[in-house]
Amino acid sequence: MKVDIIPPDGEEKIVTNGIYAEKEVLFGIRDAQEKISKENPDRIITIGGNCMVSLAPFDYLHGKYENVGIIWIDAHPDVSTLADGYPNAHAMVLGSLLGHGAVQLTKEIKNSQFKPDEIFYIGLQPLHDYQEKYLSNMGVKYKVQDKNFVTNSEIIDFIGRFDHILIHFDIDVLDEHFFHSTYFANSELVGDGAGGGKMTMEKLSEILYLITEHADVIGFTVAEYLPFDEHRLHKMFAEIKMFTD
Repeated sequence: MKVDIIPPDGEEKIVTNGIYAEKEVLFGIRDAQEKISKENPDRIITIGGNCMVSLAPFDYLHGKYENVGIIWIDAHPDVSTLADGYPNAHAMVLGSLLGHGAVQLTKEIKNSQFKPDEIFYIGLQPLHDYQEKYLSNMGVKYKVQDKNFVTNSEIIDFIGRFDHILIHFDIDVLDEHFFHSTYFANSELVGDGAGGGKMTMEKLSEILYLITEHADVIGFTVAEYLPFDEHRLHKMFAEIKMFTD
């Protein structure tokens, strides 16, 4: 199943109601919801797009199953609100699933909101003050993992509280020095000023194996894969006649 997006028209998108390209964001969510509802799957793997792609499948699966926990493997908490000055919706997705993100995103939630104790962060890096305040006010427990990652026993303890697990994997949890298809491998991009992740592929492999061996994983998202090197090669070859004739 492929979710449709509004194709680029060459025009710069604008911030509407606090969200950059609001129309496009809502269109993608609603198209995903419609197609998921029609297919009525028991499990969902989502690949591609930014972190917002977890909203529709995680909400749907939360309505289909009881006692569901989310493991959020990400360098960032994704709990920004409209008041925080960063208008890109991908930073608001988990806050919206918790019911306290952007109003227009939370309105798209069809099922019950997730609770603060149903969230477990892996790979989280130092936070902005407003993110710390949000997590504290909501009662979401977290550990900044710039020195050490959460332990295997902490992961197992969280998994053991739930019948089903959703995994959100943002590519930017990986260290851009060792994996280059991530936002932070492009020095021209600054985002909201936060840094990239510190995780190696080997550590990620260990963590994913641990989770999938001990949990009933009903949803898995792979988000924010940005193959900059491949894009550069594409642009280079597009200028060579031999490849375009």
